[in-house]
Amino acid sequence: MANELRFKTARDLFMAYPAVARDMVARPTEQPSIEFCRALLAGRVPEEAITFCAYLLPERAAVWWAHECLSHLTVLLDHRDQELLALVRDWVSEPDSPHHRPEVSKAAAMPPTTPAAWIALAAGRHGNGSAMEAPALSALPTAARAVSAGVLAGLARVALEDRFSVLSAFVEMGIQMAETEALRQSADAS
Repeated sequence: MANELRFKTARDLFMAYPAVARDMVARPTEQPSIEFCRALLAGRVPEEAITFCAYLLPERAAVWWAHECLSHLTVLLDHRDQELLALVRDWVSEPDSPHHRPEVSKAAAMPPTTPAAWIALAAGRHGNGSAMEAPALSALPTAARAVSAGVLAGLARVALEDRFSVLSAFVEMGIQMAETEALRQSADAS
């Protein structure tokens, strides 16, 4: 399966996205991407596995993954974040819908101060910011960086004694999604 991923090795991902080197302390290796991600999870800074997943997944899939992660934390999110998650869910199901574009643009223009606001920002950045105005894009983080920030901000709200198990579940969900995306893209190419 690892050979079918977008990035065969961690080094391939780091070469494609130089920004990841600024977001992580870990240095890339020739390990297959999934092995590298699991090594991060078992390492000194397991949160870096979240960041790696955010870059490993295609943008739309990364936004969906972040949505799914935060959906498991709804009791820790306020009403506005839950509304943003619903907006992101609708956008992921129909990203080209003219109905969703203005709503995503409005949500993405808000300061990303909460977990779901970061995910809405990532949705707004998807496809080089098709949902946002071009001048505003340069000052904003990449979609992967926004996804990582959103998931990590949600994770920070989890009780300390539960944090690693939740983190592990999120990473495994990201890995599974990356493998599913690889299979889907392989089938689409056939």
